[in-house]
Amino acid sequence: MTKIVIFTDLDGSLLHPETYSFREASSALELIREKGIPLVLCSSKTRAEMEVYRKRLNNGDPFIVENGGGIFIPEGYFPFPVEGETRSGYVVISLGMTYARVREQFIRLRDELRIPVTGFGDMTPAEVAALTGLSLDEAVLAKQREYGEPFVFPGAADERMLQAIEASGLRWTQGRVFHLMGNHHKGKAVALLRALFERAKGPVCIAGLGDSLNDLPFLLAVDHPVLVRKEDGSHDPMINIPGLYRTQGIGPVGWNEAVLKLLETGSGKSS
Repeated sequence: MTKIVIFTDLDGSLLHPETYSFREASSALELIREKGIPLVLCSSKTRAEMEVYRKRLNNGDPFIVENGGGIFIPEGYFPFPVEGETRSGYVVISLGMTYARVREQFIRLRDELRIPVTGFGDMTPAEVAALTGLSLDEAVLAKQREYGEPFVFPGAADERMLQAIEASGLRWTQGRVFHLMGNHHKGKAVALLRALFERAKGPVCIAGLGDSLNDLPFLLAVDHPVLVRKEDGSHDPMINIPGLYRTQGIGPVGWNEAVLKLLETGSGKSS
């Protein structure tokens, strides 16, 4: 039987966009645990942030950080060696440019264009907390960047900055804030992990749930893409791909709805 693997964004998808709670997805999460389905967290969050949620979710599967910048696989997770750097109990596959280099490029572009954009590297934890709604402790973790620089404009986005990023061979994406990064994205990380899961399990069916533009690359890389409704009742208008399921519920309510619907067929049974 084809195995199912679920990849999910966190903020605004599995996590409520304001409270960051996943309580309303409890029934689907319990079913995933019962069936032994891998749940791969795939977020713009840092490793330090992700480890907190992995503990809260009792999740022991691989996870993808900072919009695909790095893949963290628990040592011994797959029944074969995985090439990567061994670090803190993980095999780490780095797809992104280091944060130091990204930050250097961010400052260069900002100075050359004289655009008053502000990155997380310019902010105190208190300022990050005020911007994002995170607690102060969570904001400290959000500043522990390894692969990308979140940033904000003082008003509307300045297209000159976005065009200059692309002209420099870098990438940008947008979730709650903008993100500057190297030539990586969530889709590359999903494709790499799919290959590892298929080597371990045989054919797999990949479901992916997200809510924002930064999720588009990985939604394009999965078999069952799900777009979670935003808090204002809308779906991201920039995501319109074949086979897309748009949830009725918002945030974790919609996430729960989509996962239960997906697993109704029994395709998620583990063997």
